[in-house]
This record gives sequence, C-alpha cells and structure tokens, in this order.
Amino acid sequence: MQRQGSFSQAEYAGKKKQTRRDKFLAEMDKVVPWARLVERLRPFYP
Repeated sequence: MQRQGSFSQAEYAGKKKQTRRDKFLAEMDKVVPWARLVERLRPFYP
C-alpha cells in the first residue's frame, strides 16, 4: 500500500530545475521569428 504524499512533495514534484539547454531554447524562442522561418523553408521540406 502506497502512502499519500504531502503537499510539499506534490509542489516539489511539479518543479524542475531549468537546465542551460532549457534557458537557451527559451531565449531562441524570443529571438527567432519561427513562423517566418518555417514559411520560408516549407517549399523545400515536405
């Protein structure tokens, strides 16, 4: 039988340490105009 977790355990389980990769990708989402880039590349990639 499993024990019920506490509120603090549930709160901690939802959080994840942000890695350098996550920070980099978040910054790229801010800087790169992805919609325009995808439209430019669409004819070349099916």
